[in-house]
Amino acid sequence: MERTFIDQIRENDQVEGVFWVKERAMITSRAGTPYLRLRLSDRTGEIEGRIWDGAEEFFTLFGRGDFIRIKAQATSYQERIQLNIKSLRRAGEDEVSLEDFLPASTRDPEEMLAELVEVGQTIENRYLKELVMAFLQDDEFTTLFKRAPSAKRLHHVYLGGLLEHTLSVVKLVQEIKGHYAGINHDLLLAGGILHDVGKVHELSYDIAFDYTDEGRLLGHIVMGVEMMEGKISRIEGFPSELAMLMKHLIISHHGQYEWGSPKRPKTLEAEILHHLDDLDAKVNGIKEFMEKGEEGAKWTDYHRMFDRFFYMGDGEER
Repeated sequence: MERTFIDQIRENDQVEGVFWVKERAMITSRAGTPYLRLRLSDRTGEIEGRIWDGAEEFFTLFGRGDFIRIKAQATSYQERIQLNIKSLRRAGEDEVSLEDFLPASTRDPEEMLAELVEVGQTIENRYLKELVMAFLQDDEFTTLFKRAPSAKRLHHVYLGGLLEHTLSVVKLVQEIKGHYAGINHDLLLAGGILHDVGKVHELSYDIAFDYTDEGRLLGHIVMGVEMMEGKISRIEGFPSELAMLMKHLIISHHGQYEWGSPKRPKTLEAEILHHLDDLDAKVNGIKEFMEKGEEGAKWTDYHRMFDRFFYMGDGEER
């Protein structure tokens, strides 16, 4: 049976399928009746589900983070679709396809990695080139790099998103080559390729997108510097000043203290990298938000993180 994704569910639909339990809670109604409230998800979004009959019994059958197979009817409440669940059970491993629950880049990760390696090979400084290749030819790292999202919420929030974002930033670096005099293009290019390497360990992306313990306690900037130091220590004769400049690119690429940078950019290359990284993240985040807008609408909903609405025009391709 072809599965129904959350973004396809309409009022009065009879829904049967497997969903991931993001949240669950036992609630008591105003009338004193207990009911079970669930937040279910798949790769297309989230939906609320409720169980009114036998809530306490069903509560013991599964936990937060489990996959469940349900039978339900879609209803509308306060202009939102929710599921009135009639039955459920925990889903078996053979019923779960992770591709149904985590969105993925439309680009092939192997092709993106090959393109990034090709760009890395153009770096003329032998130390920077060796550093970049130490990452891009590390099978353990690239396995994670090809799969990791770039963020939990704001931009490139899908499998392969980190690689897609990195490649996009690198292409922007290439576009401005020669535009500003006095820029160390090799340094900027290497920084573009490596600025977010710590995210392969900051984020978890096996069942849902979240932060690892290390990600919450240290963050990808600190982890990225540690990873870079590990690679540099194995490159004989790597110049100490060059190592310092590369580390500065990582620790300053968020641009502001309040955005998580331990230092603000203090070189031209660091300032450029910060703005290119920020540009790519914001453009992707806004485009993704626009794609979720109501069909035919001229304006998006209010975007809390950007603190504004966005104009989409008359629906013609922009």
